[in-house]
Amino acid sequence: MTRKTVRIAMNGVTGRMGYRQHLVRSILALREQGGLDLGDGTVLWPEPVLVGRREHALRALAEKHGLDQANVSTDVDAVLADDSIDIFFDAAMTSTREGILKKAIAAGKHIYTEKPSATSVEGALELARLANGAGVKHGVVQDKIFLPGLLKLKRLIDGGFFGRILSVRGEFGYWVFEGDWQEAQRPSWNYRAEDGGGIVVDMFPHWEYVLHELFGRVKSVTALASTHIPQRWDEQSKPYDATADDAAYGIFELDSPQGSIVAQINSSWAVRVNRDELVEFQVDGTEGSAVAGLRNCRVQHRSATPKPVWNPDIPVTESFRDQWQEVPDNGDFDNGFKVQWELFLRHVVLDEPYHWDLLAGARGVQLAELGLKSSSEGRRYDVPELNL
Repeated sequence: MTRKTVRIAMNGVTGRMGYRQHLVRSILALREQGGLDLGDGTVLWPEPVLVGRREHALRALAEKHGLDQANVSTDVDAVLADDSIDIFFDAAMTSTREGILKKAIAAGKHIYTEKPSATSVEGALELARLANGAGVKHGVVQDKIFLPGLLKLKRLIDGGFFGRILSVRGEFGYWVFEGDWQEAQRPSWNYRAEDGGGIVVDMFPHWEYVLHELFGRVKSVTALASTHIPQRWDEQSKPYDATADDAAYGIFELDSPQGSIVAQINSSWAVRVNRDELVEFQVDGTEGSAVAGLRNCRVQHRSATPKPVWNPDIPVTESFRDQWQEVPDNGDFDNGFKVQWELFLRHVVLDEPYHWDLLAGARGVQLAELGLKSSSEGRRYDVPELNL
């Protein structure tokens, strides 16, 4: 076996997502398994270079995970000027992403980034054009389609289980503590619009690729965004005004080969969970229905559908949940973030096909932008197809 090292500058790894999902559960997990076997006698060895603003935090991470202290930097420009860096990954604040990615593209680095890729659809499209013009590979994190529950759902779709799909209903969210008497689970910038926060900006890009990949292109959006909790407390326990939306209620019309599909998705950081997983999608079709979460998926076929009768005068005599059947794993599922990292690394090194790129990321930014516009103006918006 020949070992090929790929050096990856990872910006924002002191944050929750950058650290847990991308550094620990993806890049370090690849190293723990001995690298990525490319199948041609070559093993790809990812070497992370930790980049951020807090040097002490970066060095603490490097020490904790046995990484070379030389691969720590607070100087992004110096990292981008380093010819040994192959890939630049960004998981830092949304508001700084567009500018830093432009620098990385200009430096000739391959780009992999968290979403949203930019704060406007024009900026997101410009990044895609710049990357294509520079001849660098580029990808945007679209992790949810690689999760076990949605992979099972896709298996059902591909197998024709649903017949004609009629509708999709999604519920996402949980209670994020305000930060006064219990520490918040999310950073305070998430709740400040001026810093790129807001649940529409965060989650609508996810819903775009989930709907697009599984069912069809989003062709219209109607949304209502709300700031249910107007005051929160930051990391220093100081109160601040929440200027970004913390809940959004969206209706999306999808253009599928079978015809129009209606999707409704509620997203909230101000909701208490009464479901099996933090996100669930119910798909209803003429031949059957399914409910898919991050890991599990349950189905009810037309032939096994009970005939409930509405009668509010008597107690419920049956458990509706017990009338559904679990979809088996039928295989091993890896971490969704890690799976997409593997695909992107193979794309960079072997030029294998890869369509979760900056143009795909721009579609997510577009949907968030139109969702906010729909909410502020109280109207439905068509979603035009994007081209470079």
